[in-house]
Parts: sequence; structure tokens; C-alpha cells
Amino acid sequence: MLQKVWKYVQKKIAYLKRVKYSLMNNFKKKKQKPARKKEADKTDKLPLFIIVVVGLTALFLFLKYCSYTPPQPQDMGYEAAMGNYSHDIKILAHQFNLPPEYLMAVIMLECSGRKDVPPRFEQGVYNKLLEVKEQRRSSLESITYRDLSDATDEALRNLASSWGPFQLMGYKCLHLGIKIKDLRGNNSLYFGVKWIDATYGDYVRQGRYADAFHIHNTGRPVPKNGKYFTYDPKYVPNGLAHMEYFKNHL
Repeated sequence: MLQKVWKYVQKKIAYLKRVKYSLMNNFKKKKQKPARKKEADKTDKLPLFIIVVVGLTALFLFLKYCSYTPPQPQDMGYEAAMGNYSHDIKILAHQFNLPPEYLMAVIMLECSGRKDVPPRFEQGVYNKLLEVKEQRRSSLESITYRDLSDATDEALRNLASSWGPFQLMGYKCLHLGIKIKDLRGNNSLYFGVKWIDATYGDYVRQGRYADAFHIHNTGRPVPKNGKYFTYDPKYVPNGLAHMEYFKNHL
């Protein structure tokens, strides 16, 4: 009798162990499923997070560097140049004894007659100025280490950028004895004409307009072989064509 009871108890114990084992397995599976789901959720959310970060970064860079609105057609051209500059140029041309049509032609070449002219940074000029400051180069157009010894990097970049309607290089302010702000502010037109008068005004007064345009763009007259070294091969011919227009409309 006791043996039968003991066998019965052993069967029940074995049964309970199987139930316990089954329950534990089910519990483990239930615990593992949410974990896998969370991992899947993280995996799904990761690309979305990257897209959001990249998108916000792109938006920031666009707003910082690319928000400049290109000039519209009505803001450029002969009519814009006449409206923006003809009055002041006539006064300055008389003051410096220079033909106004030449000055207006340079403005057309350099900024297409726009009123708000963005600066243009020249990496090559910056490198040369940096060499002068670091005494790896003796000078640049009479600018020496003494002129640049205390210049910050921002100042060098300003000196290596062209400014105003005549797009004069910033370092020209050192030749004129003025501040860089004078080339990019309300007096930019006056100091632009003053620089032209001091640098190559005699060429203009002598009617050597091709040489004058070439000097403005390259710093030297047209070579004896007649080959232009301007960045735009049509710079001088376009300048002469602009002069013809302004002769008839000023």
C-alpha cells in the first residue's frame, strides 16, 4: 500500500516539475518578446533619428551660407546701373577729371550695376598676404610685414576680398591710407574713383581705355602682343561696348 502511495506521489511530483518547466519556458518567451520588440523599435527609430539630425544640419548650413538671394534681372543691367550710380558718378567724374562713361563701364563689368554688391573672397590673394605676414614673402604690391604684423585672420580675409561697385581688393585700403570699411560702406564709390585716378587715371584721360580696363582687372596694361590676361577673355571688349552705351545715355 505504501509503495502504491509513493509511486503516486512521485508521478505527481514529476507532473508538477513538467508544469513548472513549461510555465518557466512560457514566462521566458514572454519576457524575450518585448525585449526584441524594443530592439526592433530602436532599430526602426535610428534611421529616422539620423535623417532628422542630417536634415536640421542641412537647414542650418543653408540658412547660414546659402540664404543670399541672387540678384533679380530688374536689379541688374544698364537701367539699374543708371538708377543706382549715374548721378554720383557724374559728380565724381567731374571732380577727378575722368570720363563718366568709363567709370560706369567698370561698374557694369564688376557688379552689373547692382546696388548691393556682395564681397568676393580671393583665396590666392589671401595666401600671398599670409606669406607676407609670416615673412615667407617680402611684399605684395608694396605691402610688407610691417603692414600686416598685427592683422588677425579675419582682417586678412577682408583684405583678400573685393568690395564695392568697383570690386576693389581690400588691401588697396592700405595704399589709399583708409580703413577697410571705407571700401565697403557709403564712401566706397568715392574711394573707388580715387583709387582709379591715382593708379591709372592718366591712361583713362589719354583715351587708352583698353589698357585702363586691363589694368583694373590685372594690374598692368595690355601686353605688346595684344593678348589679354583678364580672367574673362571678353572683359576688355565688353568694357569698351559698355562705354559706347553710356556715351549715349548719360
